[in-house]
Amino acid sequence: MAATILKPGTFKHITCRNNIYPKSTVKRFIVPDEFVYWSVEYSKYTPPIYTAPHINGQPWADADIGCADFQVKWNELDGAVNRISFNGIYKIENGYPINPIGRTGLRGRGLLGRWGPNHAADPVVTRWKRDADGNVIRNSETKKSILQMVAIQRHDNKMWAIPGGMVDPGEKVSVTLKREFMEEALDSFDNQKMIEEFFAKGVEIYKGYVDDFRNTDNAWIETVAYNFHDEDGTQVGKLMLSAGDDAANVKWLDTDSSIQLHANHVDIVKQVIERLNAHW
Repeated sequence: MAATILKPGTFKHITCRNNIYPKSTVKRFIVPDEFVYWSVEYSKYTPPIYTAPHINGQPWADADIGCADFQVKWNELDGAVNRISFNGIYKIENGYPINPIGRTGLRGRGLLGRWGPNHAADPVVTRWKRDADGNVIRNSETKKSILQMVAIQRHDNKMWAIPGGMVDPGEKVSVTLKREFMEEALDSFDNQKMIEEFFAKGVEIYKGYVDDFRNTDNAWIETVAYNFHDEDGTQVGKLMLSAGDDAANVKWLDTDSSIQLHANHVDIVKQVIERLNAHW
């Protein structure tokens, strides 16, 4: 089943628009719904420019555009850094990459390390909810089995989220998925063989733009999400979860239409629900 992708011209920013930029006092320029798309002229649009001070000089971050030593190749693999967008070719204006979805009310990089796409990977780890006797629990109305997912609580906005993270330059997505899950949800390296085998059989469910609150007009997050499902609950489904340093908390979260998750993670989880025909 093809995953729903947030595409230019069909989706309008929700999380990264008309608010205070995270971990700052910078207020985004107001962008009404009708002016999100770049194709619509917005002559009054004068967004502030902001890049978090701590980013400059970090080994995982780009230099400022215009620096003599920052020679970049847009829309291609730039050395080990992947600057290719899942949404196709993005525009470059005055030397700056332009967010393919539309205006966010802020220029610069904000909290993001890369100009243009910042690539992440999200492992949606699931199991069926069971009673004390090990029987799968079904919803009384839909009669469908209740699915649980591993969710971590973020430090920054306190919201529950898929335990994902950024793909390091040159790193395979499969490595990122496993690494981020272990760092954020297990906080230990026990059961290494079982975990290796479990994370070798994921199913891609989403690949595209993320409506993340850190996005700007010139830097944004894109992700690849995989579902790793423990059908009988005998693998990762039986492990004790423990929040790592990157997470405030972690738990097996019951999934249904009432859950609220970070960014557009609910849309990603919906793909898993449909794939497994679970209760929603």
